[in-house]
Amino acid sequence: MANASAFFTTPSVPSLRGKIQPSISIYRSGFCCPERISKRVFCSGTIEEHASGVSASESRVSRLVSRGCKLIGCGSAVPKLKVSNDDLAKIVDTNDEWISVRTGIRNRRVLSGKDSLTALAVEAAEKALQMAQVDPDDVDLVLMCTSTPEDLFGNAPQIQKALGCKRNPLAYDITAACSGFVLGLVSAACHIRGGGFNNVLVIGADSLSRYVDWTDRGTCILFGDAAGAVLVQSCGVEEDGLYGFDLHSDGEGHRHLNASVKENETEHVLGSNGSVLDFPPRRSSYSCIQMNGKEVFRFAVRCVPQSIESALGKAGMPGSSIDWLLLHQANQRIIDAVATRLEVPPERVISNLANYGNTSAASIPLALDEAVRGGKVKAGQTIAAAGFGAGLTWGSAILRWG
Repeated sequence: MANASAFFTTPSVPSLRGKIQPSISIYRSGFCCPERISKRVFCSGTIEEHASGVSASESRVSRLVSRGCKLIGCGSAVPKLKVSNDDLAKIVDTNDEWISVRTGIRNRRVLSGKDSLTALAVEAAEKALQMAQVDPDDVDLVLMCTSTPEDLFGNAPQIQKALGCKRNPLAYDITAACSGFVLGLVSAACHIRGGGFNNVLVIGADSLSRYVDWTDRGTCILFGDAAGAVLVQSCGVEEDGLYGFDLHSDGEGHRHLNASVKENETEHVLGSNGSVLDFPPRRSSYSCIQMNGKEVFRFAVRCVPQSIESALGKAGMPGSSIDWLLLHQANQRIIDAVATRLEVPPERVISNLANYGNTSAASIPLALDEAVRGGKVKAGQTIAAAGFGAGLTWGSAILRWG
């Protein structure tokens, strides 16, 4: 099991803090920054002497350590085709009550016709840029969080091109299924704080409907397609809006939720001597989504609250400081169970699951965008966000909107 919990912290920092506390400020992100000081602690744990002013020749590391990041724009897009529970009841043995009671889902959107995931991602990104009032040419990085790209080699460069980013900023995909967007947020913060980037587009988009067995009522009722995006921008450390995070993975749980590669059933290639050869390889494709619902439920209600509590602890914040709980929209029973564990009242839980189903990496930014544009989430409010799913992966982030 692997985990990542803070930015570049070192074992020496706590002891140093105790010895020279008047000169050191330990920020929530895990970075160490100066505060009217003659001594400075860097991420490496070394101490350097400086005059009280910061010279122009100060190391690049110390300049980047004092950077923060904040979320200033969001957007979303969904396919036109709406599929209701009653629609599903026409093709599989189920009904609206059976689905809604067990999942909380009533409708979902599905790609059809000439719709494409890339187009949805571009639309969501454009809306986020418009809200943030950032020109596409000022974007330094595009992170496409998806497990269902429309190109084996990734979709991010196509999105960058479609947005009209003339400076050819870096663009790449992050594959972590339903945890992807949270990982994208943390990655954006790392690029800003440690790499000097200024404007990072984080897009969560998935089209799991393409990998659903529509004859399996245990899975086909759950998934929908969508895209959501946020613009993460650099700022002074005093404005930092990502307070803490907690990330994990456990490959042991892969058997409970996966869509593995399978070989197509084709005739064997025979050699000249009549023996069966393994070359050329058979063409392969991905299987439909395979899920053990009971095990995934147990995993989520156990690990997600622990992760959020850990992120809060690293941020130095009590649970009562949360204005909104925003979880990956997988199942209303999971959302309710996590909220109960964290003692978050229903009125402070964001959920749009009933309208869209499980949209994987898109679910958090889609729900956030609707809550912001609907006036529910306001600038300055604190959100505890958590994603969880295939891998198995899970993670949480404590962040401020605006």
